[in-house]
Amino acid sequence: MHGETSTAGAARAVTSPPGAPAVTRPLHVCPACASKLVYPVWWQEHGRDHWSIELRCPNCEWADGGVFCQRQADAFDHELDRGTDAVAVDLDRLVRANMTEVADRFAHALAAGAILPEDF
Repeated sequence: MHGETSTAGAARAVTSPPGAPAVTRPLHVCPACASKLVYPVWWQEHGRDHWSIELRCPNCEWADGGVFCQRQADAFDHELDRGTDAVAVDLDRLVRANMTEVADRFAHALAAGAILPEDF
């Protein structure tokens, strides 16, 4: 996926050379809809302390890219890790809730005599 993104209608930023004014908004925040779910589609080192990153918002389909300093990339990476952890916690909670519901239904079916040995 090196080069152009495949998102139709995506806005493309002019890649700024190192030393150019940095983007001041956090990279995980969409400038079009303010969603905090922007994620990297592609990235590559750009010199010693910069990264070329293609970004996409899943809410409004905004896409853009540019060259960002290491500090911005580190902050973005931290937010991505935080988001991944939050998704993992939510997934664990959902799996436990679903398993509890399944176990409760099974216990009720056993108690009601609705499950027989030949069911297995």
